Amino acid sequence: MAAVVNVRAKKRFSTQDMADQTRGVECRKDSGVVDEIPGACKPIEKVIDQQRDLVEVVARLKQVVCVKG
Repeated sequence: MAAVVNVRAKKRFSTQDMADQTRGVECRKDSGVVDEIPGACKPIEKVIDQQRDLVEVVARLKQVVCVKG
């Protein structure tokens, strides 16, 4: 399933989208990593809300770096 999401992300998003969505995060922002764009994933808040009977939120994290490879 992740491979399908990656292919769709590469078709849907540009390197400019990547730069915009990862502003403030130290990471590569070239065409080789567009498939890792945050917009390709479901918003975590929505996922957690749908699983509220199964999980307890104990902390919130903010991404500051991304390493691929």
